[in-house]
Amino acid sequence: MNEPTDAPLGLSHRLLRLVGRVEHRIATSQSEREAVFRLRHDAYARNGLLQSCQSEEIYDPRYDDAPAAWITMTLLDGELAGSVRVNLGAGLDAALPSLRVYPDVVGPKMAAGKTVIEYTRLAAKLSLASIHPELAYLIMRPGYMAAVHFHADLAIASPRLEHVAFYKRIFGGELWCQPREYPGLTAKFACMGSDFHAVRSVIEARYPFYKSTASERQALFGPERGGPRPRLRAVSASDNSAQLSPCA
Repeated sequence: MNEPTDAPLGLSHRLLRLVGRVEHRIATSQSEREAVFRLRHDAYARNGLLQSCQSEEIYDPRYDDAPAAWITMTLLDGELAGSVRVNLGAGLDAALPSLRVYPDVVGPKMAAGKTVIEYTRLAAKLSLASIHPELAYLIMRPGYMAAVHFHADLAIASPRLEHVAFYKRIFGGELWCQPREYPGLTAKFACMGSDFHAVRSVIEARYPFYKSTASERQALFGPERGGPRPRLRAVSASDNSAQLSPCA
């Protein structure tokens, strides 16, 4: 996925022209989930990120099937245009990919009781992203809405080095860790995070299309919980050693 830039015509102006054509959903049916898994595979393969595998889908059972996980779908004119996975976690037993790859960086923050929203598996459809390079901003909108909905303390993402600037603009991320080997992928990925409470007003001032209503957020993520701490399943020792495989 090519990183969008704030071109002379104005990013917000271009995005506002697209907003009315966009719909966000959560992939709940098997057919919707499989469509997303294929989209991920196509996007990662296109960018040369996949190690050898026979599957045509990217499916991570531990993180895609976690109780506090949402596989988002962004549709443009009814066509699946992109997806990002949102994982919510609190505590060292949280099902967060970053805890597997950057335990020394993320672990202390989780031990401190922070509630985290993590964005992973960002993917866009090539034919649409080539026409609308700003599409990635809209694909990330459900993730941003989740951070608001669940009162996240921190937002975390794991981009390649060339995409660090994009994530810094998108959610005020700071580079927490230089790129590391990422299981199952050919490139190295950095760890970025932000104090969501501190950056929210700045993000919404710069990108007002990220603002949302409570009813809009509830339509995606359900009723707002009474507190920011999610109810997570117990994690076994075998879970902690789980690999981040890009193939089903």
